[in-house]
Amino acid sequence: MNGEFTVFHDGRFWIGVYEFREDGLVRAARHIFGAEPTNAELLHFAAGPGFTALAREAERAPAVPMEIKKSTRVSAKRLAKQAKKAQESAGVGTAAQRALRESVAERVGENKAARKRREAEEGARRRALARDKARAKHRGR
Repeated sequence: MNGEFTVFHDGRFWIGVYEFREDGLVRAARHIFGAEPTNAELLHFAAGPGFTALAREAERAPAVPMEIKKSTRVSAKRLAKQAKKAQESAGVGTAAQRALRESVAERVGENKAARKRREAEEGARRRALARDKARAKHRGR
């Protein structure tokens, strides 16, 4: 297993991404620091339980196949065409970013199903209360 922790600024926050590679697959998880972390804060995070939790989250993340680049020489025009085509079809992003995107999409689906189930239970509870109230009214209570 080959792991890598990268800290970068995304325009609003400082984010740490832990990604590890195994068998041609990439799994990743992220931690949002907020303000720019100092070296001491990064060392404290890496040695503490936060990094362990981040590693566990990365292990549970969906695996994304790594892109293997060719080592053959390609002309500049062909390379520009290939880059444009790749950008239009797949969008900009590394394997770690794709893994994070899939993980977020998976959680969104789970949250949507849970919310639907909670709303159905709440609706059933309200219908039962209304039914009991109607029966009580009918009986003159």
